[in-house]
Amino acid sequence: MNYYKKCTLCPRNCGTDRANGQLGFCRMPSIITAALASVHRWEEPPISGTRGSGTIFFSGCNLRCVFCQNHDISSDNIGREISTDRLSEIMLEQQDRGVHNINLVTGVHYIPSIAEAISKAKGLGLTIPVVYNSGGYEKAESLKLLDGLVDIYLPDIKYYSSELSAKYSNAADYFEYAIPAVTEMYRQTGKNIFDENGIMKKGVIIRHMILPSHKDDSFKVLDSIKENFGEEAYVSLLRQYTPMYRASEYKEINRRLMSAEYTRVIDHFFEIGLKNGYMQEKSSAASEYTPLFDLSGL
Repeated sequence: MNYYKKCTLCPRNCGTDRANGQLGFCRMPSIITAALASVHRWEEPPISGTRGSGTIFFSGCNLRCVFCQNHDISSDNIGREISTDRLSEIMLEQQDRGVHNINLVTGVHYIPSIAEAISKAKGLGLTIPVVYNSGGYEKAESLKLLDGLVDIYLPDIKYYSSELSAKYSNAADYFEYAIPAVTEMYRQTGKNIFDENGIMKKGVIIRHMILPSHKDDSFKVLDSIKENFGEEAYVSLLRQYTPMYRASEYKEINRRLMSAEYTRVIDHFFEIGLKNGYMQEKSSAASEYTPLFDLSGL
């Protein structure tokens, strides 16, 4: 089955013939385009550990976040076309660098090709865990293509409010897709598993980045995580928001997050009984943590 022929892989359901070079809402045809393969040391501690995470950043995106820190590749089409075979090779090259895992960043629009590449890489000797790092705007049925291939899911749940998700990411239905998508991720991985050094081997960590002026929406996101995934859910509360890309067009988010806002969200995390979380230092809100997408490693 050619999933790209009339593409409905993501909630956009744009029906574009990406197989013949047409561009979907993601701004990409079917051939894989990537912008960087690197060793990333600033993920959550169980992901980056001491040896780093072997990231592969894909170009294109099915969201239109006005504050996107990776807008060079999500919206501006920076990247290099690579074959599925080459993607498999890159995974093995990353493993040879001694990283803890393979970290596939924003690949929703390439899920069938990613599934093929992982399967091929495993057949050629890939043994470290595979991480699927996602914006959370996914279809559960598409994620089923990764069942048995992805070990760790690292999804965002960006918004609860459809008004906010429409305004800042052009996706009014974001939340109604994100919860079933993350539910499917949990179904595939089961309970979180860590090795003796605290490095994650299997499971799900949900990320949520607090936006300036919108801590109340963060409260609702945390409430929904507790309701849908239980008090044991692992949640990474990100304070790295930096006003980039088109954020200057929106006064309420054209600033850094205040410490009081972040602290209040952390307080809510504990107030509702969530138990497993990762927090960030204030210094994480800096543009220098954004990777340089120079096509290295491809």
